[in-house]
Amino acid sequence: MDAAMMTDLGKLGGVICLSMGAIGSALGIGAAGPAAVGAWKKAFSRSKPASFIMVTFIGAPLSQTIYAMILMFRLMEYAAAAPERWPLYLGAGLFGGVAIGLPAWFQGIIGAAGADALGETDKGFGNYVVALGIVETVSLFALIFLLIAVK
Repeated sequence: MDAAMMTDLGKLGGVICLSMGAIGSALGIGAAGPAAVGAWKKAFSRSKPASFIMVTFIGAPLSQTIYAMILMFRLMEYAAAAPERWPLYLGAGLFGGVAIGLPAWFQGIIGAAGADALGETDKGFGNYVVALGIVETVSLFALIFLLIAVK
């Protein structure tokens, strides 16, 4: 296998990572968005103000796409510098993308529950954000530990 092919296969790991992170973010937003809209609808139907703070629940999964992009750029850089290590970069991109993307999806599910609870009670926002932060930490750990592992 020539160096160009090995470089491309290593870079493919980065592309897969970004794709999986973005898919996870989209799934998370798709979970949280309708719940927030439903809570806003409930507030409007009761002639109460709709809490704009629920945008936090919808937008929280976006950060994982950024983490995946950071890992993608690093994997592409490493693949160009050491193409013979392409299996490592491809695997890191695949499994790193899953490890970053899945928490985004679950963050959306947690955000949906938070939006529903906040819409019903107007209480507990800080607690719900803590739950979002805990699952966010999984993505951060995956990013950091993979950056260390592939160097």
